[in-house]
Amino acid sequence: MSRINVRRAIVLLLTGKAEPLDLTENASIWQVRSPSMVLEVPEHIRMKFTGTERIWKVPRVNRREVLRRDNHTCQYCGSHRNLTLDHVLPKSKGGPHSWDNVVTACSSCNSRKGDRTPAQAGMKLRSKPKAPMHPTVAFAEQFWREQKLDRL
Repeated sequence: MSRINVRRAIVLLLTGKAEPLDLTENASIWQVRSPSMVLEVPEHIRMKFTGTERIWKVPRVNRREVLRRDNHTCQYCGSHRNLTLDHVLPKSKGGPHSWDNVVTACSSCNSRKGDRTPAQAGMKLRSKPKAPMHPTVAFAEQFWREQKLDRL
């Protein structure tokens, strides 16, 4: 449930995305007048379907999201300075610009790795890159991890 203003309620009712809902016998109805018509807007409405804004989607691969996922830390040496993005399998070798192939790297590690894979450069990733998960799932995983540590 959420509150919306009368203008938004009118738009949702007129476009057929919502329907009037009568929860009580004496529910109040507002009359909105225009020069050509009078609209009756009920106090409560119900959405007919969930909008796409309520569905969480995996964000696009961009600098801000990759830095957030990697906790603003170089995935090769652990540094927090001069961070850049690095393709694990270089784009020149056919590596995609995807969550599974992009990591945060400091400029010195990125230069040292160059146009090679981490194995070819003799470097090891601190964590396997993956797409971010739904915030609720991430919260639940963190909660259970902490519960497990408290028991030990």
